[in-house]
Amino acid sequence: MAARMSNAIAAVILAAGKGTRMKSDLHKVLHPIAGRPMLLHLMASVDELNPAKKVVVVGDKADQIEAALNGSAALAVQEPQLGTGHAVQQAEAALAGFDGDVLILYGDVPFVPPATMRAMVDRLNAPDAPAVVVLAFEPADPLQYGRVITDGDRVVKMVEHKDATEAERAVRLCNSGLMAAKARDLFALLARVTDDNAAKEYYLVDIVNIANADGRHCAVARADPADVAGINSRAELAAAEAQWQRFKREEAMAEGASLRAPETVWFSWDTELGRDVTIEPNVVFGPGVTIADNVIVKAYSHIEGATIAAGCEVGPFARLRPGTVLGEKAKIGNFVETKKAELGKGAKANHLTYLGDVTVGANANIGAGTITCNYDGYFKYRTEIGENAFIGSNSALVAPVKIGRDAIVGAGSAVTRDVADGELRLVRGEQLVKPGWADRFHDAMRKKKAEK
Repeated sequence: MAARMSNAIAAVILAAGKGTRMKSDLHKVLHPIAGRPMLLHLMASVDELNPAKKVVVVGDKADQIEAALNGSAALAVQEPQLGTGHAVQQAEAALAGFDGDVLILYGDVPFVPPATMRAMVDRLNAPDAPAVVVLAFEPADPLQYGRVITDGDRVVKMVEHKDATEAERAVRLCNSGLMAAKARDLFALLARVTDDNAAKEYYLVDIVNIANADGRHCAVARADPADVAGINSRAELAAAEAQWQRFKREEAMAEGASLRAPETVWFSWDTELGRDVTIEPNVVFGPGVTIADNVIVKAYSHIEGATIAAGCEVGPFARLRPGTVLGEKAKIGNFVETKKAELGKGAKANHLTYLGDVTVGANANIGAGTITCNYDGYFKYRTEIGENAFIGSNSALVAPVKIGRDAIVGAGSAVTRDVADGELRLVRGEQLVKPGWADRFHDAMRKKKAEK
């Protein structure tokens, strides 16, 4: 017999629905918010409670969810899908031997704060020992939400909108769907739920009514409507993105970053900003960006997978792709693209340059129009540029190639062989000079045109 686990928390996350309103081949709960699947936003919050067990109930597109979770939670399959109560029942086997507190959450309700989850568990373990804790909220418009009928913080009745009377629909306190119960109570109550309702489904809310009928009581905890907003359509997904971005912008400014036009800056879920960072308008951060103190990111820049050291300047119109590492006080200017590029302290690429698969030494200067030719159609190769090197404008560095310390590459050069330390390398055709040729050409062409 499995060992029993008490004084612990388990999370059951429901994600079996088809999400038809999304009209997508991607499972609804995997649609990203700030570059991270909404399900993983929720899982990260759950993890802050250090749960003993996590069970995700899956159905449609289960393989996609399994791949996204990558072994971080157990899976339980709901097939067919016969309602929320039936869905939670599918987790019973995965929680065999568990005798702690169970949080019931939804994969498409991604922004539930850990503090709210903890408050539900604390209420469940209060001295009056409620059988179930229901998380409720008061939306601006109750719409089709199920209602929570209360007396103080005790739940008198739970009713789905389609089964509610007009008087019950007039109640503004709504059911978020989230609940907490002791494992031993939860599954015993679920076993008694029937499908005697308008939808012929097994409603999770019925466990509250059954417990009440047994003479036990259930309690309500309250949440901000924004924290329990569900996402069922592309429009709601966009609204959730906007909500998350507003929060992140406010957090960034509170922590010491200056956003010149906050509403135009878009962060990723893991963006890290230092103090006294300045972000100009229309900047987009993809995943994996860390920015140290006193950095300026100028307008219309796109940064993803990059580490930027203190005192750097980026943009405007710069694109930093994954693998970019900028050393202290390095500078990436307008219309410069980098990928797997490491720039040393004080190195500069100010204009119109592509730096891919390259290491640039400290204080090196990369002239306008320079490119590292890193791909031959089959493989990628690296370029190494030494400290204090100067690469003239409109140069092509054909990798693999090394440019030495203090070396100079003359403008317009196509460099295919290594350049030694301190060397000047010019790779150009010899200039041909014909005095007066242009004047004679213009005279001839003007005469020809006049004769027509």
